[in-house]
Amino acid sequence: MNQTVKELSSFLSLPQKIIITMHRDPDADALGSSLGWANYLVKKGHDVTVISPTDYTANLKWMIGPEGVLVYEKATDQAKCKQKIQEATLICCLDFSALSRLKDLGKVVQDAPAPKLMIDHHLEPEHFAKWMIWDTNAAATAQLVYALIKELEADAPVRQIFDIPMAEYLYAGIMTDTGSFRHGNVTADVHLAVADLMLTGFDSSRVHRLIYDNAPLSRLQFLGYVLSQKLVVNAKYRTAYMVLTEAELQKFNSSTGETEGIVNYGLQVENVVMSAMFIERKGEIKISFRSVGSFSVRDLASAHFNGGGHKNASGGRSEQSVNETVDYFLSILPLYEQALLSVD
Repeated sequence: MNQTVKELSSFLSLPQKIIITMHRDPDADALGSSLGWANYLVKKGHDVTVISPTDYTANLKWMIGPEGVLVYEKATDQAKCKQKIQEATLICCLDFSALSRLKDLGKVVQDAPAPKLMIDHHLEPEHFAKWMIWDTNAAATAQLVYALIKELEADAPVRQIFDIPMAEYLYAGIMTDTGSFRHGNVTADVHLAVADLMLTGFDSSRVHRLIYDNAPLSRLQFLGYVLSQKLVVNAKYRTAYMVLTEAELQKFNSSTGETEGIVNYGLQVENVVMSAMFIERKGEIKISFRSVGSFSVRDLASAHFNGGGHKNASGGRSEQSVNETVDYFLSILPLYEQALLSVD
């Protein structure tokens, strides 16, 4: 047991008031790792509150955790969130490495007196936490939570440590952040962790179905529109991109999160190395980048769009208009021509 985990184990030997939070617009890894960790801490006798900065998509609503999830951006939850954070003796920050990823909740967490624990796998973390469980080689934060719990429990039998809801939440995080185990971040350790979790007897096909085969008809119609009308391929630079305006989102009544994952379809086009998606919402442009092989969209996002993330999956934001943002993106592609063309 390393020194960080030893200190954390000692700290958690007494009942604590614990907040667990995640990045804005949480995906299955952010929510699943948070709820898996919450379930464990509740079982160990702690008072735990899970807070999301923003609401999350309908296909994740089945993940409710031991006490539910408060949403900071909801007026009905905000005062309770602030009170809980001020009373906390530990704040756990999962699946993000910069407080700016919490949107308006970031300042509240930053000013809170409680020590912070970061559990994350993203590059270049801010050093705001007293304890850091951080590994960029991990496929998902849920994988790190699984490993941390195993270490805290000194490798006790799996069925003694994990229950079915915990296993489902952590599996959901690992499954989605590996692209259903098809991305390059899948290692032997990933499969061993999943095999361990499956010993609880949970139904992995059910989890997959709840996340991927649980969309309203309107979402599929929206996807059809995006792929047939908005997907542009720039063969010269092996790049695909899609642009969605706020008017188009309103036309299809698309809520936050329903665009999640659409950017990946660009990579299914023959010879495409990078896919980008530009979404105009609430006065800003949110950008998602995906790539294959050696091409780093993280470097591109960091250099040009105030972004970051992983080598093959990253994001950024722009305060320019959607047209200005896309024009700028197209103008920088020649800078990356050699890197894009060299990918096997």
